[in-house]
Amino acid sequence: MPKILSIEELLPLTDSIPLIDVRSPAEYELAHVPGAFNIPIFDNEERRQVGIKYKIGGKESAVLLGLDFVGPKMSTFVREAKKRARNKKILVHCWRGGMRSASMAWLFETAGLEVYILKGGYKAYRKYIREQFSRPVKMVVLGGYTGSGKTDILQTLKNQGEQFLDIETIAHHRGSAFGSLGQKEQPSNEQFENSLADVWRKFDFNQTVWVEDESRQLGQIGIPDPLYQQICKAPLIKIYIPKPFREERLVKEYGLFDKSLLKEMIEKIRKRLGGAVTAEALKALETGDLGKVASLTLLYYDKSYDYGSLKRDPEKILGVELGKDDPAENAEIVKELLNKI
Repeated sequence: MPKILSIEELLPLTDSIPLIDVRSPAEYELAHVPGAFNIPIFDNEERRQVGIKYKIGGKESAVLLGLDFVGPKMSTFVREAKKRARNKKILVHCWRGGMRSASMAWLFETAGLEVYILKGGYKAYRKYIREQFSRPVKMVVLGGYTGSGKTDILQTLKNQGEQFLDIETIAHHRGSAFGSLGQKEQPSNEQFENSLADVWRKFDFNQTVWVEDESRQLGQIGIPDPLYQQICKAPLIKIYIPKPFREERLVKEYGLFDKSLLKEMIEKIRKRLGGAVTAEALKALETGDLGKVASLTLLYYDKSYDYGSLKRDPEKILGVELGKDDPAENAEIVKELLNKI
C-alpha cells in the first residue's frame, strides 16, 4: 500500500525523492511545488468534462468517464514515473490528496515503485508554507537609497556563507518602476510564494537571515503579509553612498536598454516626478545624458525611500556612511555592524 505522509513529513523528502504532481497542466502551470514534475492524470479538457459529468451524473458516472480517459495512457504514466523515480521511490500529490493521487499511486505501486502520497494534497502544502513565513527568524534588513548596490552587497555576503533571501530574483523584478527591465516574465503570485518558501525552509533559523529592504509590491507580485511584517519589524542597516556613485551605477545598469523602454518607465512615474522634471528627464534621455536622467529620477526615489523609512521603529535603524560603491568592501563593513544590533 502507498504510504500517506503529512506535509511536514513529505516536504523534506522532495530534496532526494522526485515529486509527481498529477493535477492538470493548467493547475500545474499556475503554480506548483518547486521541482515537482507534472504527470497529469487528465489534460485540461478531460478534467473539465469529468467535472461536468460529476455535477450532472454523480460520482460513478464521473469515475467511468475518467477511466475511459486514463485507460489508454496508463503505460505512458508508468514509463514516465519510472524515468523520474530515484531508487524506485516516488512522491505523489494532487489537489486535495483524493482520487487522482490515490489512483496514480496504485498504478505506480503496481508497476513496482515505492510510493508516498501527500495527505491533503497541494492544498495542504499551500496552507503549510504560508504559515511558515510567520516563523520567528533572526532577520536583518539591508536598506539604502536606490543605486546603493544593496543586492551586490548581499550577494557578496551570500558567497561568504551568509543566508540571503533574494526576493527580487525570485520575483523577477527589482522593485522600482524600472524593475522589470532585463527580467524574465514574472511568475504567478502563488508560484512566487512557493518559490520563496522553498528557499525559506532550507534556512538555519538559528543563524541570521538577510533580506533587502523592499516595498510590499514588486511589479505584479506581492510579498506574503507574514513575511512582509517580519521585514518591516526587523532591524535595518541603512547604508548611505554619495549620490554621484549611485547615478553612475544606475547608468551602468540601465543605460544599455533601448531609449523607448526607458522613456516608457519614466512616463510611469510622471505624476510623482512632476511635469517639469519629467520633461527635463525625457529631454536628457533624447540627448543621451543618462547621468542627468539618473539624477532626476533619484529625486523621486530618494524621497520615496525616506517616506517608507518613517514607518519603521527608529531605534531599529542603524545608519552607516560608505565612501564608495565597492560591494566587497561594503559587505565587510555591513557584516561587522551585526554586532551592534
